[in-house]
Amino acid sequence: MDRTSGTVTLLLLRAIPHVIIFLSFLVLWEISIILGWIDNIMIPKPTSIAGSIFKLYVTQGIIYEHFFITLCEAVLGFCIGATIALTLATISSLSGVFKRYVIPYAVVLNVTPGIALTPVVIAWFGYGMGSKIALGAIVSFFPIFVNTLTGLTQVDEERDELFRSLRANKYQMFFKMKLPGSLPMVFAGMKIGLTTALIGAIVAEFAQATHGVGVLMSRFSFKLDMASSIATLLSMTLIGLILFYSMEFLDDKTVFWRRENRLTITSRKRKQKWLKANSLKR
Repeated sequence: MDRTSGTVTLLLLRAIPHVIIFLSFLVLWEISIILGWIDNIMIPKPTSIAGSIFKLYVTQGIIYEHFFITLCEAVLGFCIGATIALTLATISSLSGVFKRYVIPYAVVLNVTPGIALTPVVIAWFGYGMGSKIALGAIVSFFPIFVNTLTGLTQVDEERDELFRSLRANKYQMFFKMKLPGSLPMVFAGMKIGLTTALIGAIVAEFAQATHGVGVLMSRFSFKLDMASSIATLLSMTLIGLILFYSMEFLDDKTVFWRRENRLTITSRKRKQKWLKANSLKR
């Protein structure tokens, strides 16, 4: 408990300077608008933005439906894009011929701007959630594919020599050596892919949609209600943070050996489980 409380105290002390700087910035922003240094129409006061946030989430509560729809579009798009990317990257790492034919198409897809694909994707999948999910899948594909392929093909020579000396077969080398070694790179790509899937979904909402935070932000912008528009933008940021830290949590739980404290905790739990299993056998 003492160690935990000490860690929390240290984190709070580190956060204090950031909070002071942020609050000072907000105060300066508010004063600048009150004194007429900044146009209040285009750049609203922080207090006005806070009022709009309260209205969106508490008084009117209109944000929740749009928030949930955009979140679902981003997650579904990411799941489809990640599934295709992981599958193709795994096959490419096992087959040089397959890799040689897949890489050029992946590069072409990457260099094509996702925004330019938006009208085509909407024409193919319609104005509903399908087009938003499809664009999210397209733009999230490449970072996951490249990171996974890089992780699976970059093998530590000493570890490879050890497995060969133990006469490990291809199945064991892939699942016991290549796959665990590639996980840091895989999760790095998935973090990027998850946030780009959100970008793809919102871009498609800007182009044509009836629901979603992108639609809500467009409506407020057309009315020049900039306070509500920025409040909606902050809601987009919140979605991005939820997605990113969800993947960060999975990364921390899965690739536990990269962090000493997680490695110690996991090793202790596995040791206790092993001792318990052996005591029951006896």
